[in-house]
This record gives sequence, structure tokens and C-alpha cells, in this order.
Amino acid sequence: MPVRIVQSKHNARLKELRRALEHPGRDAGLCGLEGPNLVREAVRAGLRIHTAFAAEEGGESLQAELGLPAETELILTPRALLEQALVTESPQPVAALVEPPQWQWSHVLAGPAPLVVVLAGVQDPGNLGTILRSAEAFGAQGVVSLPGTVSAWNPKAVRASAGSVLRVPLVSAEPAEALEKLKQARVTTLATAVRNAHPATATDLRRAVALIIGNEGNGVPQSLAAQADAAITIPCPGPVESLNAAVAASVLLYEAARQRAAAGGAQ
Repeated sequence: MPVRIVQSKHNARLKELRRALEHPGRDAGLCGLEGPNLVREAVRAGLRIHTAFAAEEGGESLQAELGLPAETELILTPRALLEQALVTESPQPVAALVEPPQWQWSHVLAGPAPLVVVLAGVQDPGNLGTILRSAEAFGAQGVVSLPGTVSAWNPKAVRASAGSVLRVPLVSAEPAEALEKLKQARVTTLATAVRNAHPATATDLRRAVALIIGNEGNGVPQSLAAQADAAITIPCPGPVESLNAAVAASVLLYEAARQRAAAGGAQ
């Protein structure tokens, strides 16, 4: 493993790490990860770790601790200097630049009855990360990100996903392309709504379905909801009009997983 000692904040690699963390998704380049757990998850996911960063103190043992490939460049730098390149308030002195997975529609629509989540303007990175984690937990095939949705590589989204962002197939698309791809694959599109919608418990989620999750404040855009096959809602007996986007997506994903498990057991 090539090891370099860096003492200057003007180092090109440190600047690249800072850019990747501050402006995720701006280009198709490398993505930044903070903390040993996420770097370890990236190694397990088989992603190419372009450069790893660590504080000088004990940094030499990073390769063995995280299982970094021999070809990964390791940069050791004073802890204070590395922390200047990171964005979390109390960062752990480990980070990495990785090549993001290259997902295709074939990954998102895999299987005989894919369960897909479509994000229409989800802006809170914590919500997005939680949805990715729930998507993986409840067996969704993939996620589609429409314009206006925060980057899945936003550091807060990455942390909230607990590594699921590294494993769950995710593609970005314009609404027209997404709807056409789903239609071609015979996936039923269900827009989440508060009123005038079918209860999730009375909706067949065992078939190929795409759950459209809207913006935290405005919900699914009317223009998109009008093109969906149907509207779906979560019955709430309490005096609450609507649920948080991540909570709503998680409940619907659980209901889909429950129905599918019940159908499998019956068979």
C-alpha cells in the first residue's frame, strides 16, 4: 500500500476530499466517506477505495483494521489537518475517496415482482438515508431519484443509511423516463397521498410496485401523481394528518414485505 505523509492543507487530495463531502453529486467523480465503519462497509461492498485518509497517530495500522486493498493510497496527516477537510462536527480521523457503484435500471427492476421506491423531491438528507436503509431492510430492489431530491452521497444521507447507500441500487432520472421505464417493466406506480387514496393494508403490494414518496412539505407533485396508476395512503387513527417522508416510506415498505412474506408462507 503506497503511504504518503501530508503536512499541508493545500494538498490536492485533501482538497478533493473536502469538495466531495461539501458538494456530493456535483459530478460523476469520487465520493467521500467519513468514519471507519463506512469505509469498512465500502470495502465489504467491493467498491474501489481510491484514497484513504487517517490521522498520523496509529494510521499505519488502518490497512489491516479496515481490510483496505493493497493498491489503495493511504494519506497520513495531523489529526487537526484532516478534521479541516471533514464536515461532521466531531469527526473520526478516518475518511476515504471511493468510486460510487454504477447502477443501471436492470438492477432496480430485477426479479419477477420488483419493489421500487421513487423519491420525488425528498430534500432532507436524513430522510433519504433512512429510506435507503429501510429499502434494504425490507427487500426493495432499488430506488429512483427524481430531480429536486438531495444527493444520496450527502454525508448526512450516507450516515443515516448506515451503509445501505453502498448496496441499494439507485438511479437518477427525469419523471418522464422513470414512468416510461416502470411502465415497460409492468410496475404499478402508487403515489402516496393523505386523502382520496387506497389504504396500504387494502392494496396488493405483492405485485411489482413503485412507491412514489414526495417532498416533505408538499408531497408528491400533482403533475406526477396524476400520471401514477393509483394513490396509496397509510391509515392513521390518531389526530395526525401526515407522516414524515422517511416514516411513511418505511411503513409502506414494511407493509409490502409483510404481504409478500404472508403470500410466500401461504404458498
